[in-house]
Amino acid sequence: MNILFVTDVSVSNATSGAERVLFEQSTMLGNRGHNVYILTRMLPEHKSYQEVIHNVREWRYYISQRNSYNFIKSILVNSKRLFESLQSQYSFDCINFHQPFSAFAVNRSPTSKKIKKVYTCHSLSFEEFQSRNPRPKNITGKAAYFLNVQSRKMIERKLLNESDIIAVLSQFTKEKLWTAYNIPSRKIEIIPGGVDLVRFSPADDKREIRRRLNIPEEKMILFTLRDLEPRMGLENLIHASKEVIKVIPNAYVVIGGQGPLMEHLVSLTQGLGMETFVKFVGFIPNEDLPNYYRMADIFILPTLELEGFGLITLESLASGVPVLGTPVGGTIEILGKLNSKYLFKNTRPESMAALIIETYQNFKSNPRLWQEVSAQCRDFVETHYSWERNVDRLESLFRQSLES
Repeated sequence: MNILFVTDVSVSNATSGAERVLFEQSTMLGNRGHNVYILTRMLPEHKSYQEVIHNVREWRYYISQRNSYNFIKSILVNSKRLFESLQSQYSFDCINFHQPFSAFAVNRSPTSKKIKKVYTCHSLSFEEFQSRNPRPKNITGKAAYFLNVQSRKMIERKLLNESDIIAVLSQFTKEKLWTAYNIPSRKIEIIPGGVDLVRFSPADDKREIRRRLNIPEEKMILFTLRDLEPRMGLENLIHASKEVIKVIPNAYVVIGGQGPLMEHLVSLTQGLGMETFVKFVGFIPNEDLPNYYRMADIFILPTLELEGFGLITLESLASGVPVLGTPVGGTIEILGKLNSKYLFKNTRPESMAALIIETYQNFKSNPRLWQEVSAQCRDFVETHYSWERNVDRLESLFRQSLES
């Protein structure tokens, strides 16, 4: 098949969840003999308008950053123009939309109408916008905010309705599509995310890894990896950690990631007198990420909202590290399938602290228990989650759309 992925992100540096899904799916399909192409925006880190990445050619179009009007216009014009040029050369059998903006422009092209389309919905665009942007208080700001939300809804609704099949990673996202857009169940396929079982694997020697990462060797390490933004619940984790330290003095929290809340979270940690118990390591490069999972005793997922799936949950479990997570979105589906006792009762700090303390005390009272749980975590992802399973389902979905 000739397959075109249309997206607003890039596989040249797959650090976010959406980028990781796109990277694994496109490159694996390329390795299976399909002709795979990506159409996306020219991002600041890009040095050229096209690049071949693991048998996948990524094509990029120019976007203007002059102002909002020129930004939107450049997407609508340049994405459509690039698609029509590529379609004339490669005659695509199937288009897989990821994210709505480049896809909306491509979908406006008359040449796209006869091509089968699958929409991969990671999350709802308007909800992501609302989560990242506080509602303004002045009238002008409120009006602009309202228009932004409604525009995103209009674009996303049109794309979803005009796609042949919609793929989601979780039941949580499937239900959101019905609630927000009345998308019928028969049009949606759940294809859970996967994990690289070779790249993410249990540690042979945690202490050696901790020495290399400058993490205390003898501490009980709680690790989390998040964009530092409000919906991730990191403030609650820091408050919970203060209560944990009272019972477990050797607990130590490692927070990976970057984002707009960095300064606030560091200040909060200092204000609570926790600076010697919490370490912010900032952005973690892809090559270092497996070792950060391996060095941990427990991974904490403190999300407040919009956890569409949670690839990091699978990466931690594949590394043999148990995960304690809030009962939000796709986390319920993963940890509920493994063992619901790993879910916090709610998102509040006291609930998080209680389960962290209980889990630690269980491990401490039975030295062999952690190793048994670690093996269970690894077996769980080997049985239920892999990128091969994910891409098998996606490939079948493409064939199904062509046959329908």
